[in-house]
Amino acid sequence: MAYFFNRFFFVISTGTLMAVTVLVYIQDEVGRSWGYGICSASMFIALVIFFSGTKLYRYKKCSGSPIVHICQVVSAASGKKTAKLPSDISLLYEDLPEASRIHHTDQFRFLDKASVVTEDDYRQGSFMMNPWKLCPVTRVEEVKKMIRLLPIWATTIIFWTTYAQMITFSVEQATTMERTIGHFQIPAGSLTVFFVGAILISLAVYDRFIIPLCKKWRGEPGKMNIMSASFVETTNDSDYSSNVFDHFLSTGFTNLQLIGIGLFLSAMGMAAAAVVEVKRLSVAKKYNETTTLPITVFYLIPQFFLVGAGEGFIYTGQLDFFITQSPKGMKTMSTGLFLTTLSLGFFFSSLLVSIVKATTGSSDKQGWLGEHINKGRLDCFYGLLAALSFFNFGLFLLSAVWFRKKTVKQAPVTEIIVKESTIEEKC
Repeated sequence: MAYFFNRFFFVISTGTLMAVTVLVYIQDEVGRSWGYGICSASMFIALVIFFSGTKLYRYKKCSGSPIVHICQVVSAASGKKTAKLPSDISLLYEDLPEASRIHHTDQFRFLDKASVVTEDDYRQGSFMMNPWKLCPVTRVEEVKKMIRLLPIWATTIIFWTTYAQMITFSVEQATTMERTIGHFQIPAGSLTVFFVGAILISLAVYDRFIIPLCKKWRGEPGKMNIMSASFVETTNDSDYSSNVFDHFLSTGFTNLQLIGIGLFLSAMGMAAAAVVEVKRLSVAKKYNETTTLPITVFYLIPQFFLVGAGEGFIYTGQLDFFITQSPKGMKTMSTGLFLTTLSLGFFFSSLLVSIVKATTGSSDKQGWLGEHINKGRLDCFYGLLAALSFFNFGLFLLSAVWFRKKTVKQAPVTEIIVKESTIEEKC
């Protein structure tokens, strides 16, 4: 699956590169109608290819909404908040076959009350299983697993906030800088070529150089897999360090390590952006009346490259992490968790810009951000983002350490026969 994600994002980035280069050139030199026509034809061909594989796709029957399952566990646990947890975990309710069970964990014990069997679960001497009042241990553990993902989920939001700056303020910076190569002027919006190029280079280097080098060092030939299918979990720190190192030599970075690399590179990208902006503003003070400043736009390449390379790592790392670490019954939520980090990152960017404008500016004075970029302090804004990114990176490291620490208790095999159910779960 991880092998697929790497190729998946590489192909997407290749399409983006074609869009900001070839397609932009066709629209400017030939005509916009040709550009729109090529896009329409490409989408039509993609749809034909997609539907041609309909018979080959694997279909799974819907087993209920993950949101409903989460609400059932919370409702059942809240309804039994006064119930006492048994000292023997084998007394907790479980009705799934052994092969499908998730073993009980000690985290979030308050949710275990959803699996406590009480007198209210019996009516007229018969056991009446109501999923809103009693949930099997496996269902509770699925909710626990989703909760354990939330700290990692929260610490990846800031990356997409820094990403938003690459397509807004960095492009605005480029409009004020020298962009000519000979007689050709680079469009400010086309600087995203360096951004997309960094993604392609980072994925290719990791896939074709770092992984084979590790395999050669370890001396284990075989088919290459760019990252782990899951994060190694153990309760012994020394064993964990050894396992992670051995895993890296055989398959490369784990998904959490890929996310960490992406967060660190984005923080470095914001720091580089702040340094470059200090240089650009110093030139702007000397040439107040000049529309195009005598400073080359290639000064912006480091920030584009660092954040772009970071996206290459964090995109594949996030997808692999959320899909492989989500419980089997809630896989449909995994891609949703990833996409919410992206959307919330852009929302936080807008919120942060509004707060900075309100706190640093006034009716008679422009603050850090304003209509005239040469009169603002974009370097301070970038510095703020760099500080937030490094702080967030520290939180991510703590979250990653906490994520791998869990204690699993395996209960003796027990079976409760459900004689009658009054509520049926439907998709």
